[in-house]
Formats: sequence, C-alpha cells, structure tokens
Amino acid sequence: MCGIFGYIGKSEAVPFIVEGLKKLEYRGYDSAGVATYEHGRIFVSKCEGKIAELEELLTDKPIGGEMGIGHTRWATHGSPSDVNSHPHTSCDGKIALVHNGIIENYLELRRKLSEEGHKFKSTTDTEVIVHLVEKYYKGDLEKAMRQALQEVTGSYAIAAICEQEPGKIVCARKGSPLIVGLSDNEAFISSDIPAIIKYTSKVIYLEDEEVATIQRKKIQISTLDGKPVKRKPTLISWDPESAEKGGYAHFMLKEIHEQPGAIRKTIAHRVNVDSAKVHFDELNLEPKEIRHFNRIIFTACGTSWHAALVGEYLMERYAKIPVEVEYAAEFRYREPIVDDKTLLIAVSQSGETADTLGAVWEAKARGAKVISICNVVGSSLARESHGVIYTDAGPEIGVASTKAFTTQLAVIYLLTVLFGQVRKTLPQAKAIQMINNLMEIPDKMERVLAKEADVEKLSEKFYNSTNALYLGRGKGFPVALEGALKLKEVSYIHAEGYPAAEMKHGPIALIDKNMPVVVLAMHGRRYDKILGNIEEVKARGGIVIAIASEGDQMVKEKADEIIYIPASTEAVSPMLAVVPLQLFAYYIAVKRGCHVDQPRNLAKSVTVE
Repeated sequence: MCGIFGYIGKSEAVPFIVEGLKKLEYRGYDSAGVATYEHGRIFVSKCEGKIAELEELLTDKPIGGEMGIGHTRWATHGSPSDVNSHPHTSCDGKIALVHNGIIENYLELRRKLSEEGHKFKSTTDTEVIVHLVEKYYKGDLEKAMRQALQEVTGSYAIAAICEQEPGKIVCARKGSPLIVGLSDNEAFISSDIPAIIKYTSKVIYLEDEEVATIQRKKIQISTLDGKPVKRKPTLISWDPESAEKGGYAHFMLKEIHEQPGAIRKTIAHRVNVDSAKVHFDELNLEPKEIRHFNRIIFTACGTSWHAALVGEYLMERYAKIPVEVEYAAEFRYREPIVDDKTLLIAVSQSGETADTLGAVWEAKARGAKVISICNVVGSSLARESHGVIYTDAGPEIGVASTKAFTTQLAVIYLLTVLFGQVRKTLPQAKAIQMINNLMEIPDKMERVLAKEADVEKLSEKFYNSTNALYLGRGKGFPVALEGALKLKEVSYIHAEGYPAAEMKHGPIALIDKNMPVVVLAMHGRRYDKILGNIEEVKARGGIVIAIASEGDQMVKEKADEIIYIPASTEAVSPMLAVVPLQLFAYYIAVKRGCHVDQPRNLAKSVTVE
C-alpha cells in the first residue's frame, strides 16, 4: 500500500520524485523519503509525516543528483517514525532501498543477519532486504538483488540504488505493483499510473518474480532465476489533467462530479441501443461457456464488495443463475466448492488488491473460469484473469472510492443483460428497456449533482453526530452499506449499514433523538415495507433522512429530512441513490476538518494482507 517513485535522467531527480510521491500519497502518508546519487555518494532524506514535511526538510537540507528513488509509507511493520521511514540503507550506506509489501519471514532473516554482524536501525521488515542485498553484493546490484530475493518470503515491489553503480536503478516485484515509464533520455518507476502520466504514456508493467535494471536509455528485464524477458511497452490513454484536481477543493469532490462522464465513457462503446446488443470484446467468454456455468461467485473487498452485492440481485433476477458474494480475504482461505462450472467475477478498482488476487488464484487452481472488473489497464488482476472488463473511470486519486463504484455498477448491469440474453432468461423487449434505462443514468445523475448545495446544507445539521444508521431493502441495502462506509472513511463518524428488516433484530436499540437514520426509500417492490421501517424509527424518537424518488409525498410526510433523486427503475437506482450519500459524507468530513482525500489509517490500494 506504500508508494514508490524513481527517476533517472539528465535533470535533478528530487523535484520529479517529490512530485511523483505527491501523486502516490493516497497509497500511504505516514512518512516519506528520498535517496539520490551524486558525486559518488548516496544521500538520504526522510521523515515521519506527509510529503509536505519531506519538502520542508529538503528545502532546509537539499540533496542533488540526476538519479534517485522515493517512498511514501503506509505503516505495517514498525510504527510511523523518522527511522522507520524509507529509504533504508546498508550498513556501509552504499546501498539504498525502498519497498512496498510485507516480508513474512523477516524475523528469521533479521536474526540470521544480526548474527552475521549486520546492524539494524529500524523495526521494519523492509530493512532485512537491504542487508541481504549488501550481503550478496560483489559489484553487481542486479545479481545481489536476485540472490537476496531467493531467501525472501512475502510480497514486494522494490527499487534500489548503489554508490558503485551510478546511472542504474534495480527493481523487482512480487505481489505488489511496479511500473516502468519510458521517455526520451530518462526513465521513471512508479507504483501507479497517475504519478507518471505527466511525463510519459509509454509504460512497462513488471510481472511477478521479475527483476529490472533501469538506465536512462535502456531497460533490461529478467526472471528471478536470470532468464531474459522481452516485453513491449503499453500505451496509457489517461490524460495528465485527469490526475489533477481541476479547480475542485478535493479529489473526492472532483471524482463525485466525474461520475456522469465516467459512466457515459464506460457504456458508450459497449451497447447498441436499438438492438440491445452488448459488446464485451475483452471478456473472452463464448456463449456456450455462459450457458455452461451453473453458479457465479463475486469476490471483492470494501466498496467493490458492495458493487458485487448489487450484482447478486441483478444476476439472480435477470440471468436466473445462483450467485454468491464473497469477501476475498475469507474466500481465499476457505475450502470453497469450485469447479469448471463456476464463474468467478473479481471486482477491484486498482486490480492490485492482495486478497482479491489471492481469491483469483484459489479459484483458478480449483478449475473456475475467472473474469475481472477493474479500472487499471494491465493491472495484476487483469493479467491473472481469463477475461477482463475495464470500467473506463480514469484515475481515481481520492482514497474513498466514488466513480469506481458507479462505473462498476454500470458494467455489472450490462453484464447482467448479456448473460440474460445468452441464457434466454431476458426477453428482447426487456433488454432494450434495461439498456434505455441505463443510458438515462448520466443525465439523471447530473440532476442529482445539481442539488449539491442542498446536501451541503443538510450536512450542517449532522456533522457533530457520533453515530449513524443506514437502512435499505433489496438493492438499497448495498447502497446503505456503501453510504455508511463513505461516512466512516472520510468523517470518522461511526456508521453502520443494515438491511432495513434487520433493524428490529438489534440495531433498533440504538435509535434515539441524537442518531440520524438514513433510509433508502425509492419506489420499488419493497416500498411499503420501507415506509414501515421509517415509522418504526420515528416511533422511537429517531431522526430520519430519506433518499426518495422525485414527487414522493408519502415519504416527505414521514421523514425529517429528504433528498430527492430522479425516478428510475429499481435495477439502476443504486447508481443514483449513492451520489447524495457520497456528497453527504464529503461535506460532513469537510465541516469536521478531516483530511478528505487522505483519511487516517487508510490507503487507496490494499496491496498487503
């Protein structure tokens, strides 16, 4: 979950590295540091805190050089501190190294290295790697890296520099992402695309157990056992401006407003409205395979898991196929009943979530077909899947996911239409209607966003709350979960999402005049039931904030506060209903003075278990 950035070229490295780390700060912001090479020496500057603290340190004590590596940390082993910050150095200070991942056998390695005379300064797992590299170094950094990693168990993305080998950065990866960006007379390394698209659109993704030696005009890739690897660069279509705030106060707010455009882009080239034809050319599934499956398992984490829950409702209703939704971390360590008639659909914004990748490996090993839904072209998840659907949301920088969620819902909705047609469970007229309903969503979403000021005003009344309850039925239940998660993530208010019917089985005991209850009350098959739940809350003195369909007067008479969204079918309503909940969480967080884009203890991409 940490961020790595490196530069080698003809310019001063530090400005590039600091700027790159700023773009990666969503991956971790407990501490930061850089190491550069200049005049035959390695210079290191690092500190606890955000990139701003590192900038101040570099202003007071600048370091130079045309080659360097940097790191922004999300702490796993060892608390945030100056000494635990990366880069870490060898005993003689001639090798500097940064790392994202977890070394599982670091205690054993640390004990062995200590017995051999190595002196440790930090309490991190990372420091064992630099000492192992030092142990094996005999004038060839790449060879030493390869030997060191033979002893390591765990996940890693690594970059290292050495005083005795100027003009060279050696990298390696296993289970954690690492990208090499290529440009004229310079090269970059990064944990993620947004940090390098300003400089180049030509990238190479390192694969697991590969080592790369990066020079200004040259890159050599080999496997961990030394076999050369040939790989053509990939062109990235994201534009540099998409990774900037564009005048918005925070990335989260910008990305909330980008949702109509992101959905348009995601669905535009995949549907023919007149014929109701859905195109997923990258899916790699034949119609006979779709008919062959007798069950679907969705697996995901966090917000993506909530999107998968909506998929369960959709697929079972319209494609008539049994569906289960699994937390990836639980699925991968169970003994799941999976065979070649099982389709696993993995959902992830980054495509680098460690538990989701683990679930995919487990399913593949048991014979399942795997397709993924993700936002990052060339990500580990995309490469590990038999087929992939990209959400075309563009870079999502805010830690709290917004546009990734709604574009995932759009893809899952279209996938449902496709499966229903192929399995002959969805009549053509209904398919056309469903696609038309989806095509209306971006315009309707813009109408929701036009009421932003009303949501901001509403947040004034509740930003001092300490608890909140979110209730929904049917497809409103996953939206309730997502709304509660957003509030927790960015405002630090305790919030829980529940199926509305479950309120009577415990949560109703919490309701009082001080706790807002957000109720998803759109028109649908369970509308009368949700009205009953509102009555139950009101009977106990609770405060009800309702998300309701435009023109609904019955809910207005019962709720204390109401946010209207355009009327829509039940199947597409989650894409609209979640938007005011995103805005509500955002404005409450702003009014509480929280770090909206970088909530405490969180990171954007969870690349460690």
